[in-house]
Amino acid sequence: MSTLTSFDRGEPTEANDFQAASANLILASYESLLRRSLLPGIPPGGDSGRLLYEAPFVVLAHDASPDPTFFYANRAAQQLFEMSWSQMVHLPSRLSAEPLERDERQRLLDCVRARGFIDDYAGVRISASGKRFLITGATVWNLPGLEAVTGQAAAFAHWKVLPAYAGRADAGGPAELTSWSGEERQGTVR
Repeated sequence: MSTLTSFDRGEPTEANDFQAASANLILASYESLLRRSLLPGIPPGGDSGRLLYEAPFVVLAHDASPDPTFFYANRAAQQLFEMSWSQMVHLPSRLSAEPLERDERQRLLDCVRARGFIDDYAGVRISASGKRFLITGATVWNLPGLEAVTGQAAAFAHWKVLPAYAGRADAGGPAELTSWSGEERQGTVR
């Protein structure tokens, strides 16, 4: 029987070194599995918590509970998903995808659990306001624990806001977003 890791869900601040424990788990596991650094040139520890939190690309992590819940979302993630830290770290990660995308998302997570990581994921996600966006080139990887995987993390720098589809029952957001125009954004993930 495995035990779940309890993650500090307090907002990153100087007092907690910008969630240094979670940041170091995310960074160390990425480097171990992918054999490269998520923050090149930054030694583990030090100011890595702040640098990951303020990175110009999205970084998210969820726990390994039966309905995985985010425990980490850097500022870029909060802005993209249009949620505060508190909202993000209490959100079951399945709700970041539209209902019709959730089966595909689960297949992705099962694949990552079995293989350790993937580094070419693409999929549609949805923000709190119902804005849909396509993420591409995402890396998703396991967060190891002492006895079992304690969660999974994702990082991506490329996304495109999709136009809303009028009358779409499964869109998950308000119908007034039908006039949203596609907008492409990117940061840098190495």
